[in-house]
Amino acid sequence: MKIYVPRDSAAKALGADAIADAIRVEAQARGIEVTMIRNGSRGMVWLEPLVEIETDSGRIGFGPIDPADVPALFDDLSAHPKALGRVEEIPFFARQTRLTFARCGVIDPLSLQNYEAHGGLVGLRRALDMTADEIITEVTESGLRGRGGAGFPTGIKWQTVAAAEADQKYIVCNADEGDSGTFADRMIIEGDPFCLIEGMIIAGIAVGATKGYVYMRSEYPDAIAVLCDAVRIGQASGVLGADVLGSGRVFDIEVRVGAGAYVCGEETSLLNSLEGKRGVVRAKPPLPALEGFMGKPTVVNNLLSLTTVPVIFEKGAKAYADFGLGRSRGTMPIQIAGNVRHGGLFETAFGMPLGDLIEDVAGGTASGRPVKAVQVGGPLGAYMGVEKFDTPFGYEEFDQSGGLIGHAGVVVFDDRADMLDLARFAMEFCAVESCGKCTPCRIGAVRGVETIDRIAAGDVDAIDLLTDLCEVMKSGSLCALGGFTPFPVMSALEQFPEEFTGVKEAAE
Repeated sequence: MKIYVPRDSAAKALGADAIADAIRVEAQARGIEVTMIRNGSRGMVWLEPLVEIETDSGRIGFGPIDPADVPALFDDLSAHPKALGRVEEIPFFARQTRLTFARCGVIDPLSLQNYEAHGGLVGLRRALDMTADEIITEVTESGLRGRGGAGFPTGIKWQTVAAAEADQKYIVCNADEGDSGTFADRMIIEGDPFCLIEGMIIAGIAVGATKGYVYMRSEYPDAIAVLCDAVRIGQASGVLGADVLGSGRVFDIEVRVGAGAYVCGEETSLLNSLEGKRGVVRAKPPLPALEGFMGKPTVVNNLLSLTTVPVIFEKGAKAYADFGLGRSRGTMPIQIAGNVRHGGLFETAFGMPLGDLIEDVAGGTASGRPVKAVQVGGPLGAYMGVEKFDTPFGYEEFDQSGGLIGHAGVVVFDDRADMLDLARFAMEFCAVESCGKCTPCRIGAVRGVETIDRIAAGDVDAIDLLTDLCEVMKSGSLCALGGFTPFPVMSALEQFPEEFTGVKEAAE
């Protein structure tokens, strides 16, 4: 009997370890031999802990399971009250286009053999037979763009580093996932860590880098432990080290853990922290692609960008680029959270309207009340009211609607949300998390909190001051922390003006 119980942090927080223990006890009591695999999560968080049992008709899911449900797993499975049928046929899962997350929740995350059996290392082996220029061309033609915020074309960044002359180059993976409502980085590390390793090796071969660093946040202890184990396995098996898969190529990886500063998700702050310095933003130029880690040419890519690279080389650039909309090619792992019925990870091709994602896929609010607004792109993302729900999920399309995709975290609010208070939170968040390097962010956010407090106290004239302040922060900040804080503030003001002028309160 083969049973899958997730080791993902979300599943463990909901009792997965206790379920695993209960299954072992029940199996021993019944004298049944069980092979238990601690897989990653499938991403359907409302069903966790999601137990899967392998049968002749496929893997059957049961969830959310608690210890009292375990004995029935050893009886007639069709009669189990928590039976969900074949996992791949659950509507939330069946509607997805899983490319980057194809193996997540399917394999044993620390079995290299299992990884290869499901298509792992196919892309790397192909890349080892290509020239650096051919690798970069493949990535460029795929249309892959950065998955961390700005959506910068990955191929152009790689080409810049490849063309730079230096005795040492580096690949740095930005896994400092700090946005509210985001968990894709953690989820794929815990469920498919070799995918990241493979992507970083391909990047290293493309630009001439022999060393890679993964910068992770300290709040992810399980992910850190899994990735460190995967790196050791990769080194012991010859995937990493002085002779990658017997090719004579050199590439190794080191995991570094940050101290929890949100601003270290910005690439230059990350590099300072990686070097052991205070995590403050660097002025650009020079670009990290020319003077990055230790002053050497450095590719700094988001984790989701790097974990998508093996898919491109396994299936081909054209196959990947066939998905998507406009200049947004391929798929995006969207993380759905907040006041929502079906929260979790939903990977789909760019182009799905925001409203379909919230009302149809995610099932609307958990409270059953109407959706008021959705924040996309983390705590610095714009609020999108229901009148913008026809906006297709794409970089340019969101930009035209006054929003941003960022790391694709989606947080849902119902009609009880106080938009003035949420705008204040954005300014307060920026004030707390600012590195202090530039005046518009350091001082502007503090003044922003004070100005919104004046508006809340009835000083409607301060709205013009808030608008001017947001414009200064947007135009004058050194990085996206101060530059993007106006997005949630101004989107709340523009779409819900009555909550700033007091008209709503007077009407009530």
